[in-house]
Amino acid sequence: MTAVTIAEESPRQPAVIRLLELSDAYAASLYPAESNHLVDLSQLEQPTVSFFVARRDGEVVGCCGLVEAGDGTAEIKRMFVDPEARGLKLGKLLLSVLEAKAAKLGLTAIRLETGIYQPEAIGLYKASGYVECAPFGSYLPDPLSLFMEKPVRQEA
Repeated sequence: MTAVTIAEESPRQPAVIRLLELSDAYAASLYPAESNHLVDLSQLEQPTVSFFVARRDGEVVGCCGLVEAGDGTAEIKRMFVDPEARGLKLGKLLLSVLEAKAAKLGLTAIRLETGIYQPEAIGLYKASGYVECAPFGSYLPDPLSLFMEKPVRQEA
Protein backbone atom coordinates (compact mmCIF):
# COMPACT_ATOMS: atom_id res chain seq x y z
CA MET A 1 0.00 0.00 0.00
CA THR A 2 1.35 3.39 -1.00
CA ALA A 3 1.26 5.94 1.79
CA VAL A 4 0.02 9.36 0.65
CA THR A 5 0.18 12.34 2.98
CA ILE A 6 -0.90 15.94 2.44
CA ALA A 7 0.38 18.67 4.72
CA GLU A 8 0.77 22.42 4.79
CA GLU A 9 4.39 23.11 3.83
CA SER A 10 6.60 25.78 2.34
CA PRO A 11 6.55 25.94 -1.46
CA ARG A 12 10.27 26.79 -1.43
CA GLN A 13 11.62 23.24 -1.70
CA PRO A 14 13.49 21.78 -4.70
CA ALA A 15 10.88 19.04 -5.30
CA VAL A 16 8.00 21.54 -5.17
CA ILE A 17 9.84 23.98 -7.44
CA ARG A 18 10.30 21.08 -9.89
CA LEU A 19 6.52 20.50 -9.85
CA LEU A 20 5.85 24.20 -10.42
CA GLU A 21 8.25 24.16 -13.38
CA LEU A 22 6.45 21.10 -14.81
CA SER A 23 3.16 22.96 -14.33
CA ASP A 24 4.55 26.04 -16.11
CA ALA A 25 5.76 23.96 -19.05
CA TYR A 26 2.42 22.15 -19.29
CA ALA A 27 0.45 25.43 -19.24
CA ALA A 28 2.80 26.98 -21.81
CA SER A 29 2.24 23.98 -24.10
CA LEU A 30 -1.53 24.59 -24.06
CA TYR A 31 -2.05 28.35 -23.85
CA PRO A 32 -0.46 31.62 -24.97
CA ALA A 33 1.34 33.59 -22.24
CA GLU A 34 -1.49 36.12 -21.83
CA SER A 35 -3.88 33.27 -20.95
CA ASN A 36 -1.59 31.77 -18.30
CA HIS A 37 -2.46 33.18 -14.89
CA LEU A 38 0.30 31.61 -12.83
CA VAL A 39 1.55 32.90 -9.51
CA ASP A 40 5.23 32.69 -8.67
CA LEU A 41 7.01 31.26 -5.66
CA SER A 42 7.16 34.54 -3.73
CA GLN A 43 3.38 34.98 -4.13
CA LEU A 44 2.86 31.47 -2.76
CA GLU A 45 4.84 32.40 0.36
CA GLN A 46 2.52 35.25 1.36
CA PRO A 47 0.74 34.98 4.75
CA THR A 48 -2.64 34.87 2.97
CA VAL A 49 -1.68 31.62 1.22
CA SER A 50 -2.08 28.11 2.59
CA PHE A 51 0.19 25.86 0.51
CA PHE A 52 -0.21 22.09 0.57
CA VAL A 53 2.18 19.37 -0.55
CA ALA A 54 1.17 15.80 -1.35
CA ARG A 55 3.77 13.11 -0.78
CA ARG A 56 3.79 9.45 -1.74
CA ASP A 57 6.20 7.46 0.41
CA GLY A 58 7.90 10.75 1.30
CA GLU A 59 8.35 11.93 -2.30
CA VAL A 60 6.62 15.16 -3.43
CA VAL A 61 3.96 14.23 -6.01
CA GLY A 62 1.47 17.11 -5.90
CA CYS A 63 0.79 20.59 -4.62
CA CYS A 64 -1.77 23.37 -4.45
CA GLY A 65 -2.30 26.72 -2.85
CA LEU A 66 -5.36 28.36 -1.30
CA VAL A 67 -5.02 32.12 -1.76
CA GLU A 68 -7.31 34.25 0.39
CA ALA A 69 -8.82 37.14 -1.57
CA GLY A 70 -9.65 39.31 1.44
CA ASP A 71 -13.39 39.28 0.72
CA GLY A 72 -14.26 36.01 2.44
CA THR A 73 -13.34 33.91 -0.58
CA ALA A 74 -10.17 32.17 -1.68
CA GLU A 75 -8.75 30.97 -4.98
CA ILE A 76 -7.09 27.68 -5.81
CA LYS A 77 -3.70 28.32 -7.41
CA ARG A 78 -0.91 26.08 -8.65
CA MET A 79 -2.75 22.79 -8.26
CA PHE A 80 -0.59 20.22 -9.98
CA VAL A 81 0.04 16.49 -9.74
CA ASP A 82 3.23 14.91 -11.05
CA PRO A 83 2.40 13.03 -14.27
CA GLU A 84 4.11 9.96 -12.71
CA ALA A 85 1.55 10.00 -9.88
CA ARG A 86 -1.63 10.48 -11.89
CA GLY A 87 -4.40 8.00 -11.20
CA LEU A 88 -3.89 8.02 -7.42
CA LYS A 89 -6.83 10.42 -6.90
CA LEU A 90 -4.41 13.05 -5.55
CA GLY A 91 -6.40 15.89 -7.14
CA LYS A 92 -9.48 14.83 -5.22
CA LEU A 93 -7.47 14.49 -1.99
CA LEU A 94 -5.85 17.90 -2.45
CA LEU A 95 -9.25 19.51 -3.09
CA SER A 96 -10.73 17.99 0.07
CA VAL A 97 -7.79 19.32 2.14
CA LEU A 98 -8.21 22.79 0.58
CA GLU A 99 -11.93 22.77 1.28
CA ALA A 100 -11.39 21.74 4.90
CA LYS A 101 -8.85 24.57 5.32
CA ALA A 102 -11.29 27.07 3.77
CA ALA A 103 -14.00 25.97 6.22
CA LYS A 104 -11.56 26.28 9.13
CA LEU A 105 -10.71 29.81 7.97
CA GLY A 106 -14.44 30.68 7.84
CA LEU A 107 -14.40 31.42 4.10
CA THR A 108 -17.65 31.50 2.15
CA ALA A 109 -16.49 30.26 -1.27
CA ILE A 110 -13.55 28.81 -3.17
CA ARG A 111 -12.95 30.00 -6.72
CA LEU A 112 -10.62 28.96 -9.49
CA GLU A 113 -9.57 29.67 -13.03
CA THR A 114 -8.58 26.81 -15.29
CA GLY A 115 -8.04 26.42 -18.98
CA ILE A 116 -10.55 25.03 -21.44
CA TYR A 117 -8.00 22.49 -22.74
CA GLN A 118 -7.75 20.67 -19.41
CA PRO A 119 -10.71 18.26 -19.40
CA GLU A 120 -9.30 16.20 -16.52
CA ALA A 121 -9.10 19.24 -14.25
CA ILE A 122 -12.53 20.49 -15.32
CA GLY A 123 -13.99 17.02 -14.70
CA LEU A 124 -12.45 16.87 -11.23
CA TYR A 125 -13.82 20.29 -10.27
CA LYS A 126 -17.30 19.57 -11.63
CA ALA A 127 -17.41 16.17 -9.88
CA SER A 128 -16.43 17.96 -6.65
CA GLY A 129 -19.33 20.43 -6.89
CA TYR A 130 -17.68 23.43 -8.55
CA VAL A 131 -19.90 25.34 -10.98
CA GLU A 132 -19.05 27.86 -13.67
CA CYS A 133 -19.10 31.51 -12.66
CA ALA A 134 -18.17 34.91 -14.07
CA PRO A 135 -14.56 36.12 -14.01
CA PHE A 136 -13.64 37.33 -10.52
CA GLY A 137 -10.96 39.46 -8.89
CA SER A 138 -8.59 40.94 -11.45
CA TYR A 139 -9.44 38.39 -14.16
CA LEU A 140 -10.80 39.60 -17.46
CA PRO A 141 -13.00 37.47 -19.71
CA ASP A 142 -10.79 35.08 -21.70
CA PRO A 143 -12.14 32.56 -24.23
CA LEU A 144 -9.44 30.12 -23.07
CA SER A 145 -10.36 30.40 -19.37
CA LEU A 146 -13.07 28.73 -17.36
CA PHE A 147 -14.00 30.25 -14.00
CA MET A 148 -15.60 28.11 -11.31
CA GLU A 149 -16.64 28.38 -7.67
CA LYS A 150 -18.06 26.35 -4.84
CA PRO A 151 -19.61 27.52 -1.57
CA VAL A 152 -17.68 26.41 1.50
CA ARG A 153 -19.59 24.18 3.85
CA GLN A 154 -19.19 25.58 7.32
CA GLU A 155 -18.57 23.02 10.02
CA ALA A 156 -21.32 22.90 12.61
